[in-house]
Amino acid sequence: MPTRKLISFDWAMKRLLRSKANFGILEGFLSELLREDVQIMEVLESESNRDTADDRSNRLDLKVRNHRGELVLIEVQYERQHDYLSRMLYGSARTLVEHLDAGEPYADLVKVISVNILYFDLGHGEDYIYRGTTRFHGLHKHDELALSRAQRQLFPGREGTHELFPEYYLIKVERFDDCARDTLDEWVYFLKHEAIQDGFSAKGLREAKEKLDVLKLAPAERAAYERWQDDLHLQASLVASNYGLGKIEGREEGREEGREEGRQEGLEKGREERTLEIARAMKSNGVAASLIAQSTGLDPEVLAGL
Repeated sequence: MPTRKLISFDWAMKRLLRSKANFGILEGFLSELLREDVQIMEVLESESNRDTADDRSNRLDLKVRNHRGELVLIEVQYERQHDYLSRMLYGSARTLVEHLDAGEPYADLVKVISVNILYFDLGHGEDYIYRGTTRFHGLHKHDELALSRAQRQLFPGREGTHELFPEYYLIKVERFDDCARDTLDEWVYFLKHEAIQDGFSAKGLREAKEKLDVLKLAPAERAAYERWQDDLHLQASLVASNYGLGKIEGREEGREEGREEGRQEGLEKGREERTLEIARAMKSNGVAASLIAQSTGLDPEVLAGL
């Protein structure tokens, strides 16, 4: 049976895993995912590392440098985003640019590993963990392009061209069937249920079980964690309610088709007022502006004036 409830991984990323004393948890997760022992050297600045008044984003990211000098981007995303793959590509490209100083050769570009923990079903596929790399295959000979001897000297430790390009991992948490077949699955179980079963032996989980116990939080920190959880539920509820409202209004609009123009104008005005009302409620509850815009379709300029 699962143990007592533990802190969610996103909260740990925000509040706990920046501390060197807790690197072992993150190192364990990455070691199981990448199938090699990973040592974290430092946590770097990223969007959600910056403490702001708006602490209720439906996404979190963490950027770390490992013992090889590679940069690992870890992102948690809750709400569905159809262009998420494009944003994932943009994030890795931006990281490459940010970490190459002016005048440095392209050979100094760092390797970027993008780890994406998703609580929505992205794309169409049967698996719950996907890995993406860039490889070059011949159109005629069907061989894979390899590094030359000179290139292997230029990029020590790299064997293939794919090792120079960003590497992507997608973990679709909600598609996991709760059957832990290996130690990586034990981590996915924790990501999904915020609990660790007694027989689990994956790297980092023992420390997670000890340090992420909700009951061991200081009272103020525990209250903040509970507010965080409430805010996530509120955001999901508001988005779902807004979606349902749109369906109802769509049916009503169909019934009203053919009636007088004034009636249609009244309905349109009513919908606009209702949308603004929902946006004001979301804003007053601290929902991120990006999520409000995504949910209501309102322009940022309109949201700023509410």
